[in-house]
Amino acid sequence: MKKKKREYQSSELVKSFARIHGFESKLVAFEIKDFLEEYLDESLFSEIKSVNIEDRCVIIKINSPLLKHDFQLRKSFFLKKFQAQFGEEKFNDLQVL
Repeated sequence: MKKKKREYQSSELVKSFARIHGFESKLVAFEIKDFLEEYLDESLFSEIKSVNIEDRCVIIKINSPLLKHDFQLRKSFFLKKFQAQFGEEKFNDLQVL
């Protein structure tokens, strides 16, 4: 009798590996950055320095003072967008630095 091999999607393997080693939040941060890349135009996206998640708080570091101010004004809009896209339980605050 021949054993059946289970086929895994690469994304399943990456998520499983991240869960085991405790850096799931970093994967979500990459997904948020990908979301912003699609949402913003290229010149605006290039001003985003980094996206991280710490203690259920999304932290976005932005180089441009104008874009930073825009994100701060629309903080609740972006937080709701991220919660709708990635799940409300993953984060409850957004910080723009």
